[in-house]
Amino acid sequence: MTSILENRPGLAAEIGRVAEVAGYLWQKGWAERNGGNITVNITEWVDDAMRALPALGEAHPIGKALPHLEGCWFYCKGTQKRMRDLARAPMANGSVIRILPGCTRYEIVADAPVLPTSELPSHLAVHDYLLAKGSPYRASLHTHPIELVALTHSRKWLEKDVATRMLWSMIPETKAFCPRGLGMVPYMLPSSVELAEATIRTLDEDYDVVMWEKHGVFAVDTDIMSAFDQVDVLNKAAQIYLSARGMGFEPEGMSEAQMQELSTVFHLPK
Repeated sequence: MTSILENRPGLAAEIGRVAEVAGYLWQKGWAERNGGNITVNITEWVDDAMRALPALGEAHPIGKALPHLEGCWFYCKGTQKRMRDLARAPMANGSVIRILPGCTRYEIVADAPVLPTSELPSHLAVHDYLLAKGSPYRASLHTHPIELVALTHSRKWLEKDVATRMLWSMIPETKAFCPRGLGMVPYMLPSSVELAEATIRTLDEDYDVVMWEKHGVFAVDTDIMSAFDQVDVLNKAAQIYLSARGMGFEPEGMSEAQMQELSTVFHLPK
């Protein structure tokens, strides 16, 4: 069977980046079993031949109308699929879907009828929000970074921006590459509507990475590699903090003045 990626170098490169990130998530221990999800808006690579493709089965309900997804196409990790398998065979462990008119249903188009993640409605709701605000972000990532999740088992790190200030202070790159910090969402049932709504509210406070208490992170960015990079940088800072604590001392961290100097010199967001 011919893959939808054949003779479409832009789309193939984008799905290749998804596969590369999936491999990194597995190697880091952030994607146990079928843990984590990736959804990427691939509409910009859709051509007329793709639009003419028949669906690979019946339409599926999203659960609510998402009007800003009119005409959109997405690559989605499959339900119950493992990141380590997606890394070597992305089109066998994920699928391309298109949103149908009315924006309440979707169809699977390629390469195989792999049902998307059960968290698809939440991911699509975030993409709808991003398009509504005119954001250039087209990728969403959910994963389980060990050290960041560990921090959320201590109540003090769940207070607004307490973890952000600590993480920024561990190494200059954290402030430079994650200038919007880490939003916090208290524990809610995974895959629930409440969790999706809380995530969107937190993103709307101008965060790009949202921490779900005792669960994992949800990150958005222009592409999947950039979303991964933000999580990677934040988790490195958490590793530095916990390594210092493991050595028996509380890390000093950079001062407020030093972090302010970084913001001024590199023109970082306030």
